Amino acid sequence: MNGAEALVKTLLASGVDTCFANPGTSEMHFVAALDKIEGMRCVLGLFEGVATGAADGYARMTDKPAGVLLHCGPGLGNGIANLHNAKRAETPVVNIVGDHATYHGPLDPPLASDVEGLARPVSCWVKTSTQALSVGQDAAEAVEASLSGRGVATLVLPSDVCWDEGGVVASQVPLAPPLTATDDAVAEAAHMLRSGKRGAILAGGLGLREGPLRVLAAIAAETGVPFMAPNANGRIERGASRPPVMRLPYFVEDCQRMLEGVEYLILVGVKSPVSFFAYPGKPSSPTPEGAVVHQLVAPTGDVVDALDRLADVLGCKGRQVEAKPADLPPVASGVITSSSFAQSLAALLPENAIVVDEGNTFGVHCYSATQDARPHDWLQLTGGAIGIGIPLATGAAIGAPGRRVVALQADGSAAYTVQGLWTQARERLDVTTIIFSNRRYQILLLELANVGATPGHTANQMMSLDDPAMDWVQIGQGFGVKSARAETMEELNALMADSFTHKGPFLIEAVIP
Repeated sequence: MNGAEALVKTLLASGVDTCFANPGTSEMHFVAALDKIEGMRCVLGLFEGVATGAADGYARMTDKPAGVLLHCGPGLGNGIANLHNAKRAETPVVNIVGDHATYHGPLDPPLASDVEGLARPVSCWVKTSTQALSVGQDAAEAVEASLSGRGVATLVLPSDVCWDEGGVVASQVPLAPPLTATDDAVAEAAHMLRSGKRGAILAGGLGLREGPLRVLAAIAAETGVPFMAPNANGRIERGASRPPVMRLPYFVEDCQRMLEGVEYLILVGVKSPVSFFAYPGKPSSPTPEGAVVHQLVAPTGDVVDALDRLADVLGCKGRQVEAKPADLPPVASGVITSSSFAQSLAALLPENAIVVDEGNTFGVHCYSATQDARPHDWLQLTGGAIGIGIPLATGAAIGAPGRRVVALQADGSAAYTVQGLWTQARERLDVTTIIFSNRRYQILLLELANVGATPGHTANQMMSLDDPAMDWVQIGQGFGVKSARAETMEELNALMADSFTHKGPFLIEAVIP
């Protein structure tokens, strides 16, 4: 058995059975091993950023690691933006990067680079295998690291380590138990919640799944203290019959208004909130000055256990809070606007759908409008590196077959990883991609104002995408995806309804006046 075969067998033994790949010469022995070993689904991406973003989406929906196979330092570099997003989403990913043979790299061939140095900023664990004998054990450790650290574990494999004989399959490495909230931390949180002072709970990670959200709703009903989520989250289970959760707004001024008067903030599996960027004359944190910030449990800790214990101390464990039934509005008509689209989305969203939100400025009303829509999951851009929407939807569809994925996609960021449409067509995935075609970087126009800059002709032209305008119908069709254009809400409603029952991918270009 060579090192590559030991790698594939160990990944399968450790529960990793799906790999998103953009391989090169250094990875050919891994590719060859797929013909010899059954059980590994390998999904091809035409660009590394598609593979890394798809792995993120898959892992968010399955709660187990996806594999990624990349080629040398430049291939890793192409995929880093969505590895960064996966890191911020606390998503387990086993990132396998092929490299030059151990004896060839020191000769400085054209693709030689510092692979470990590139990987460290987006990884919770990095290691280079040095011999075929150790590849299996290294792979098992990478899987454990991705799950225990809730992040990207990068394993660098020189090509001779893969082709050399002597590979050994390793057993799955037991997971390290997650950190739990201390008794003192639980008692302090309970004391704050009973104090009568104005406070808030900020929860994230697994705390935004349906079960923990019900516990948070019970705590809020018992104490009168509201709970909320950060602005960007990996996955929220929401919709009718589930407790609603507010998100902190994107802009720091809006966050300040939401937290105004708060005397304490309890953090449950999240860090203290911080503004996305620094702005002249504006604070970096929206938390009121003087407010006490209490960490109940760390981001990589056991959020579910911490909430259960807190509810127990407060005497509300098991308390049922009445959930609202679905409240579906009528579909909107007329001109396509942000609010009219959000209204129709709430009306038409299928049961148990997965919404991937990279709608950016045009999609601003979609989250609030769909709170009482049919039950669904909401996945977001977490690390701010745009170009995740199409890949994230691709991976989510593979991770949750049978569920419709609805990707809300700004046109500018769609162009970053548009190659993902080809993978959707190749894999026949049930994804509806709705392109918000306003033909501009609208978010940057807003940011110009936020930083106090005065744009002129050159600056405004840098934000324009209409010279030439992208024809998304032709782009989608060129990648093998059924595509159509809507210029009114009536056309958009009909296309959305049609797409949600269509087998395979469907792209809709929504032309924004």
